[in-house]
Amino acid sequence: MDQDDRRLISVVTPCYNEEGNVRELYEQVKAALALVPAYRYEHIFIDNASKDDTVEKLRALAAEDQRVKVIVNVRNFGHIRSPYHAVMQAEGDAVVCLASDLQDPPDLIPRFIERWEAGFKVALGVKEKTEEGWPMRPLRRLYYRVLSRVSDVEMVADATGFGIYDRVVIELLRNMNEQYPYVRGLLAEIGYPIARVAYFQPLRKHGKTSNNFYTLFDMAMLGLTTHSKVPLRLATFGGFLLSAASLALAVAYLVAKLAFWDRFPIGVAPVLIGLFLTFSVQLFFMGLMGEYIGAVHTQTLRRPMVVEKERINFQPSARP
Repeated sequence: MDQDDRRLISVVTPCYNEEGNVRELYEQVKAALALVPAYRYEHIFIDNASKDDTVEKLRALAAEDQRVKVIVNVRNFGHIRSPYHAVMQAEGDAVVCLASDLQDPPDLIPRFIERWEAGFKVALGVKEKTEEGWPMRPLRRLYYRVLSRVSDVEMVADATGFGIYDRVVIELLRNMNEQYPYVRGLLAEIGYPIARVAYFQPLRKHGKTSNNFYTLFDMAMLGLTTHSKVPLRLATFGGFLLSAASLALAVAYLVAKLAFWDRFPIGVAPVLIGLFLTFSVQLFFMGLMGEYIGAVHTQTLRRPMVVEKERINFQPSARP
């Protein structure tokens, strides 16, 4: 078969301060795709303004192998926008997404391709086991369990986005024109059956993760606010229940005071406890409302997903 006639697999990898991983990742991806010679491939790295030597490492890889393509952002555009932008630049018949920290094993790529060849538009890696310790592992499981119960669509638990996506799915995502996408939720919204490929997730070997409490909380709230109205309904029901409880408590106190006027002092403590409870519940649901408003606000801004500083090894006709 002529090389130009082979279908193209695009591998997309986001990077931020991953100088110790990009070379090894490139070699592992190359070895994995050598097992499926019926396909040609491109490996797109998008660097989110790394502060170490990641970009220099990527330049060296791109000089050695024209299949390596690099996008360098002018600044750090976050852990959601930058990877999504890179996916939208991929030209392949299918797109494989995997992180640069080697916690997503590249040797699963042939298995993803098998599931894709079997007719699945999406195949996702699902963490069957992980070396991640306490408290993150139980917290993640709890979050996915809650999200699956309150979401309007069925989510794939323990999936990070690592997997393969057919060109049809990529174009559907592009036409959605999301400004801050929660891809796992969008896949569930699209509705194609998703193949699950179980894998063991090791700990990162080199470098330090850029994820922190804020980024993890941001992702969690994004999934919750964009794919479920249950928290808003809980706020409404909670308001009714607290109003009813307050009314019942007030009537009970009034009756007790009238029946035992001299022996039943109302006291300051119950009033303060009630006030603090009411204020805390109000603040909680105000914050929740703010998350929903913030999600709507982000979608209406229409800012560029990222601003690129440089492209390496892309053809002049490639999408800007």
